Amino acid sequence: MKYKTLGKSEIKVSEIGFGAWTIALDWWGKKIEDDEAKRMLKRAYDLGINFFETGDMYGKGKSEKLIGEVFKGMRNEIVISTKYGYEFENVAQISHNELPQRFDPSFTEHALEKSLERLQTDYIDVYGLHNPKMHHIKDDAVFNTLDNKIKEGVIGTCQIALGPAIGWTGEGLEAMNRRYVSAVQTVYNILEQTPGNELIEAAERKNVGILVRVPDASGILTGKVKADTKIDEKDHRSIRKGDWIKSALDKVEQLRPIANRNGLNIAELAIKFILTKKGISSVMPTVISVEEIEQFAEMSDGKYLSDSDMKEIASLYNTWPPYEIKATIQTA
Repeated sequence: MKYKTLGKSEIKVSEIGFGAWTIALDWWGKKIEDDEAKRMLKRAYDLGINFFETGDMYGKGKSEKLIGEVFKGMRNEIVISTKYGYEFENVAQISHNELPQRFDPSFTEHALEKSLERLQTDYIDVYGLHNPKMHHIKDDAVFNTLDNKIKEGVIGTCQIALGPAIGWTGEGLEAMNRRYVSAVQTVYNILEQTPGNELIEAAERKNVGILVRVPDASGILTGKVKADTKIDEKDHRSIRKGDWIKSALDKVEQLRPIANRNGLNIAELAIKFILTKKGISSVMPTVISVEEIEQFAEMSDGKYLSDSDMKEIASLYNTWPPYEIKATIQTA
């Protein structure tokens, strides 16, 4: 396993991270029982994965609790990243609709205290805003509170997790101007490089690390989703419609010759493409089994793609039609 520095912080994170949303939510076609979730976390650690990324709303704190239980007594051996901003405690989450958000100082204090309790720790390495909108990022009161927590040693550094949908370019760029923001998390994969490419370029200039989620394009790049795949409406991937799947599979076939000549399958090409990019700190595949963790961990071997391969991929990408990009609705 290879490691990279997380932006302007001094924190070293594994190139392959563990996105712990899957162990608390049944949104990816499988409900993971607690015993299996703990095996997954332990196996990830054994393989050299030290970066565990979660959020307080995942399973209403369940994901954080599992991490806290598994790594109790091992706190200094792992990097914990969690995030907050949703009022989930007394609200029923219906489907994948967004819940009410708060980032004011009192809510931040409350959310941080609860996360520390669930994680069984007295500090969090990377504390983040979960899908903030532009007015949150521009609110000095939000960051004054977080800055104070960093000075107290309760937080190591901050991240901004962009979302929930792909996009939020302006929000990401604005966040990079904040003093203690060392990371921006975004959807990025070989099929969906916008706005990721722009964010990566800016991150290099600002010394901010990029954390990547959905590197598998919701299963297209791992072969889980095929032309005839039926996705349950409860599955998070149900937002991917038939036309998108067909188009994505066509693009995969255009990429296959590059994978073949490098002795890679498409999933390996997809991950190595991301890891070859400067500015990427960690990639968090969507994993639902120990076997998948093992497969992705093997891809962090220090062997990246050549400049010519990267240029060819860029040329192909530039021939593909654009897609919808989300952003904060401007009211002024």
